Amino acid sequence: MLNIKNLAVNYGAIEALRGVSLDVKAGEVVTIIGGNGAGKSTLMKAISGLEPARAGSIEFKGQDITRSAAHDRVARGISQSPEGRQVFADQSVRDNLLLGAYLRPSSDAGIGQDIDKQFTTFPRLRERQHQMAGTLSGGEQQMLAIARALMARPSLLLLDEPSLGLAPLIVKEIFGVIRSLKESGVTILLVEQMANQALKVADRAYVLKNGEITSSGSARDMLDDPAVREAYLGKH
Repeated sequence: MLNIKNLAVNYGAIEALRGVSLDVKAGEVVTIIGGNGAGKSTLMKAISGLEPARAGSIEFKGQDITRSAAHDRVARGISQSPEGRQVFADQSVRDNLLLGAYLRPSSDAGIGQDIDKQFTTFPRLRERQHQMAGTLSGGEQQMLAIARALMARPSLLLLDEPSLGLAPLIVKEIFGVIRSLKESGVTILLVEQMANQALKVADRAYVLKNGEITSSGSARDMLDDPAVREAYLGKH
């Protein structure tokens, strides 16, 4: 579904990504793990079209989208729940969900059905559907960010640090949702600093360090890899 070859992204003279290559197959959950400043969010922005590629290519469903605009990538089937949630604070929960479907025709009867589906997945959003998104808790905003991304009916869902700044109980709930999405066949590329949790839900994993992929393999093998455990999971 997604095939990235030798991707390079710069911020001025700073090389944020260098020669990154990876792939995501339909129905997989693939996770990118790495420390702060490794380039994980830059990679997600490049896939979404929010950061331009200096070199390399991004193919989605066999089509080169390296130079495509961000909104065109959404139309093709890529949707992102961004780091820091970035909900529309002065819009209601329901309006945030409607904005997630902005590329779908307003006459699409499925939009209402999809809103109900998100409310079933995230019952707290139903309770707060008329509340301004900026007044939600951090966990509720994260639920809304994921639900908003799903309103585009993506073929590929990008999740950037979904556990960031959340209490342990909310993190458990968010990862429960990720597992449910996986079981329903949603293809997911997950960036997550809680590497232990990410590897337990993922099929495969890549380690990103200083803008480069340093290792890759099955998530189970990564969990058992002593070097990965010491660097990202803790020795115990």
